[in-house]
Amino acid sequence: MTAAPMDPEVLRQRAAATLATARERTQALTGCVDERELTTQHSPLMSPLVWDLAHIGNQEELWLLRAAGGQDALRPELDSLYDAFEHPRARRVSLPLLPPAQARAYLDEVRGRALDVLAASPLTGKPLLASGFAFGMIAQHEQQHDETMLITHQLRSGPAVLHAPDPPPAAPDAAALPSEVLVPGGPFTMGTSTEPWALDNERPAHRRTVPAFHIDTLPVTNGAYLRFIEDGGYTDPRWWHPEGWAQVRRHKLTAPLFWRREGGDWLRRRFGVLEPVPPQEPVLHVSWYEATAYAAWAGRRLPTEAEWEKAARYDPATGRSRRYPWGDADPAPCHANLGQRHLRPAPAGAYPLGRSPLGVGQLIGDVWEWTAGDFLPYPGFTAFPYREYSEVFFGGPYKVLRGGSFAVDPVACRGTFRNWDLPIRRQIFAGFRTARDAEHP
Repeated sequence: MTAAPMDPEVLRQRAAATLATARERTQALTGCVDERELTTQHSPLMSPLVWDLAHIGNQEELWLLRAAGGQDALRPELDSLYDAFEHPRARRVSLPLLPPAQARAYLDEVRGRALDVLAASPLTGKPLLASGFAFGMIAQHEQQHDETMLITHQLRSGPAVLHAPDPPPAAPDAAALPSEVLVPGGPFTMGTSTEPWALDNERPAHRRTVPAFHIDTLPVTNGAYLRFIEDGGYTDPRWWHPEGWAQVRRHKLTAPLFWRREGGDWLRRRFGVLEPVPPQEPVLHVSWYEATAYAAWAGRRLPTEAEWEKAARYDPATGRSRRYPWGDADPAPCHANLGQRHLRPAPAGAYPLGRSPLGVGQLIGDVWEWTAGDFLPYPGFTAFPYREYSEVFFGGPYKVLRGGSFAVDPVACRGTFRNWDLPIRRQIFAGFRTARDAEHP
């Protein structure tokens, strides 16, 4: 399906609105804590919040003012300071970072100039400007750092500072859903060549053939994962990848991150609040090793990335790959739990309007889902607009996550969107679902 060209004025309005949404979230995540907390390193896994704040502005200056707008450097001395590849997260607290007030002033100045560039741009011509790509890329970058800052909020100690006014919707028919569905074998279109703001690792669209398989209709829940724990899952090396078992032994792991047992009850800490582990929510804060161990214990496996995308996008009635499980419409609140609305996953079985044609639910939002494979380029991949977004991570130890979480904004979440991280990572908002091969007749 080829997308029709969008009117430049409509594109301009969309880009401006998307940038504004990202900035409102950035301000909310950094405005709810004092200067000391902004400059503290709450975990060696994460940057101080003030580093993320100025890094967002620096990337916007690099790509919207200089690359897209052709302007001279506004603050060239910041380029090295806020280069994510030059300074590991654990060391960023020792750098001469901009204080919060200066970081905010820098963001404001860059944004004002960026909106001037947007107003003057034809949004056509060179690839960086076509369809407003540079503006969409920067909005996605800011939202990705907003998710990173939300992870920092989860890791910080102290009382809650973030609040969600409404709980996520209930699951209307979870008990009536089949536990799995059969996804037919055969070819489908994976990736995209037409989504205007898709990033380089989502491209190009290509045909992929996948044998028939079964996949869970819903993500694995806390209640299901608890059965794995109670059956000695963390004490039995049979289920674990050798490196995962080494992690269990080295760090004395017994449950997902942020869980703890008090008497006969399991509790979790969520953004400063200690609460009982809700059995119907998708399990959260588990590593790829934990996901694969559970799957092995259950007699199943993680889906491959191609299987996940076919389950999410393939419409057997037409043979076409949709943008999202529910169709081609942009995500709405009735489809998925996105945008930090609820600060938690919804119960498994929520969002029936977001299910795929085959009946697979909650593929978008709630929790990032670990898949089986390594992060690799698609056939015909071309790095754009810089190698450091995707290419430098290919072929390493990184595993692919799909689908987004409750912490992801819709602009940074598509049926083709690919995330990746190290298999040991637990602080990210990750869960999983399982799959199995279809029996041959």
